[in-house]
Amino acid sequence: MQVVTLFATAIAAIRAGSIDASFRAVVELPEDLDAQWVFDEPLQLLCGRAHPLAALSSVAPAELAGHRIWMPGVVPGTEWGAYYAEFTAAFGLSVDAAGPNFGTEVVLDTIAESVDVATLVGAGSRILWPAGHDLRRVPIENPTPVYPHSLVWRRGNTHPALAALRRHLEKDERAAGGWRPGWAS
Repeated sequence: MQVVTLFATAIAAIRAGSIDASFRAVVELPEDLDAQWVFDEPLQLLCGRAHPLAALSSVAPAELAGHRIWMPGVVPGTEWGAYYAEFTAAFGLSVDAAGPNFGTEVVLDTIAESVDVATLVGAGSRILWPAGHDLRRVPIENPTPVYPHSLVWRRGNTHPALAALRRHLEKDERAAGGWRPGWAS
């Protein structure tokens, strides 16, 4: 539940002016805040070497159906909860969010020891695991699900560094062929 608190805390801090901006997916935006899309992060399947999909060079979202995708900590009502709810509905998948979230190490240990448990990670996420785990990252393609990151700030914030950051993060268009939830279009 701490992550949910951090989300609410970040929004409150932006509104109070104690921070200028935050990065997040934007499902809904209060009227006093504004946002700019900055990056679509492709998702990958992370699994152990004995997992049935481990040897593939890539996997389509539909091919994940029937496989256990374990993501403890996905909380309904959060931006990532909304993302995974729409992603799983779009491709007939299910995400198992059961169990206490004891951190990344426990998930990695479980995946390494299992022949049927996998998780999803961002392609740019730096995840270190012990050499003996022999985990595999399998790109998800056709289409590639992408997690939409945006910069969020308070309307009327004229801080020059915020303006410079926004200019630095401007992009002309999103990558072609990525799957995004309807609220991120």
